[in-house]
Amino acid sequence: MILEERPDGPGAGEDSNRLQDDSSIRKDCDSMLPEQPCQLQNQRARLHQQITKELRMRTGAENLYRATSNTWVRETVALELSFVNSNLQLLKEELAELSSSMDMDQPEGESVTIPMIPLGLKETKELDWATPLKELISEHFEEDGTSYETEIQELEDLRQATRTPSRDEVGLDLLAAYYSQLCFLDARFFSPARSPRLLFHWYDSLTGVPAQQQALAFEKGSVLFNIGALHTQIGARQDCSCTEGTIHATEAFQRAAGAFRLLRENFSHAPSLDMSTASLSMLEQLMVAQAQECIFKGLLLPASDTPDNCPAQLQLAQEAAQVAAEYRLVHRAMAQPPVQDYLPSSWTNLAHVKSEHFCALAHYHAAMALCEGSSADKGEVSRHIFQPSTTCEPQGPTASSIQKMPQHPEERRKLAKAHLKRAILGQEEALRLHTLCRVLRKVDLLQVVVTQALRCSLAKYSELEREDDFFEAVEAPNIQPKTHQAPEVKMPSLSQMKGPLSVFSTKNRWRLVGPVHMTRGEGGFGFTLRGDSPVLIAAVVPGGQAESAGLKEGDYIVSVNGRPCKWWKHVEVVAQLRGVGEGGVSLQVVSMLPSPEPRSTGPRRAALLWSQKECGFETAMPARARPWPILGWGRKTKQSKTGCHPDSCTNSNCVTCP
Repeated sequence: MILEERPDGPGAGEDSNRLQDDSSIRKDCDSMLPEQPCQLQNQRARLHQQITKELRMRTGAENLYRATSNTWVRETVALELSFVNSNLQLLKEELAELSSSMDMDQPEGESVTIPMIPLGLKETKELDWATPLKELISEHFEEDGTSYETEIQELEDLRQATRTPSRDEVGLDLLAAYYSQLCFLDARFFSPARSPRLLFHWYDSLTGVPAQQQALAFEKGSVLFNIGALHTQIGARQDCSCTEGTIHATEAFQRAAGAFRLLRENFSHAPSLDMSTASLSMLEQLMVAQAQECIFKGLLLPASDTPDNCPAQLQLAQEAAQVAAEYRLVHRAMAQPPVQDYLPSSWTNLAHVKSEHFCALAHYHAAMALCEGSSADKGEVSRHIFQPSTTCEPQGPTASSIQKMPQHPEERRKLAKAHLKRAILGQEEALRLHTLCRVLRKVDLLQVVVTQALRCSLAKYSELEREDDFFEAVEAPNIQPKTHQAPEVKMPSLSQMKGPLSVFSTKNRWRLVGPVHMTRGEGGFGFTLRGDSPVLIAAVVPGGQAESAGLKEGDYIVSVNGRPCKWWKHVEVVAQLRGVGEGGVSLQVVSMLPSPEPRSTGPRRAALLWSQKECGFETAMPARARPWPILGWGRKTKQSKTGCHPDSCTNSNCVTCP
């Protein structure tokens, strides 16, 4: 299957301030390229190479098994296939363990918090942009492809730098800049009829299996996946022992969820499992759950200083129940086929551990709310947090979910003990699940967090226990999940160019006309203009100056008095024409060709390939000057033309020039 980008995909917004200036891209790329890849990436690359080798051996053995009829050869090949499949399984397990390793993504600082799940970046091979782009520029645009070697080299350096981005905002800016360049390339150089002959290689982040496609959408989707993965790594590294750390972690996981949602909604037919719809839906749920967990940690920090604050304990109980409910949904998504077949089992186990852990915390804080505070506060507890359902699933409060609060202190003590008992049982179940997973057993921090919570519950239970408690008749109800700060899925800041790319691209062919000199007649110039960037000649007055000069309806104005204007707004072109004196104006236009016809052999300029920088030069562009970079389009220059302050146009869509 070929990865496809839906027509209304990402990159349709205005230019992002995140994009870098073209003059600084190469410098930034050089500064971001590490001398050596990190140890984790080296290990992943080694595993990818070994998996590729084993897959090739298995393909060859399967072909030989199908081609031969010799019994001895088939038995030998079958035995070899069993060894290859065993090696593949071991390599995939090693990659899954590496992806689940928490050592590389421990939170900063010395806080004791339960670890998060970061994603590894998708690995890729080196790509030669120069050869196919130069060929396309020479063949379709009829320009000298070698004149753009510097810009193409900047693009290759940018892609190389995105293979090992730093885990901070600088790395995110790098990936966003490359994604935006891909949007520009897609608009100008890729079309169903003609595209550069490129083959994009990417490795699955979860299984390590290589995939390759000629579709640029595969490259864009993989970069977008890495943007989300990098957000998860940034979120997992935050120190959640302080309020600032929880805020940054929440923001990172929300943006990761947005990246995976954007990828799921706008790309289809992914050739790798990590970018399938089921995987992306699960990853989005996981990021939302981790953001909800960070919100709970942020609320826990001030509440830990006032453990006798009943409303605060009430809120913590509901927030913990909400986190448990989110992780229960994540665990269900992870345990469903086909996700369970290739997802690291440690992820599934960790989601299960967290659902039990936070459900136990909800009961612990409910018990604390019962033990502390006034009777009025305890009555408030009864009206909001208890429900008789059998799970911690999110649901709204109903009349049937309200449990009557015992008013006698002894009865409240017994109810608090019942909640603590459920908290103890939940933490013990979390520890049991922790010990069942070989990978999680190596994560000492996880065991420390759950053990501390268990000790707190046991200590509080011992305080409430009495010698005459022979019967435990009270059964603690479940805690109703509720959050006062629901995570917001935030889309990443990505953009695509707006302007003449829809006209001047490989999707179309055109003929350059002019320059054409015109003077103002009694009825003006005799044409009607419409649209922006580029401005279109919508109509030509019969017998007017425009018709006499050979201009036609549907032509695009690309130059006014030798100044490129493909990026000019409608009002700017009109203002230039209104300011023309008796000497007239020199226009250059392009006429679109309905079919691939030979182009005019008349005088040519590189104006059709100029980038966004051409919008508003300080001085006129010399006719023989080197063309501006076709790839350096990072930020639209918003300079006004010297001495020109265009008048406002009464009709921004259509005007007949005087």
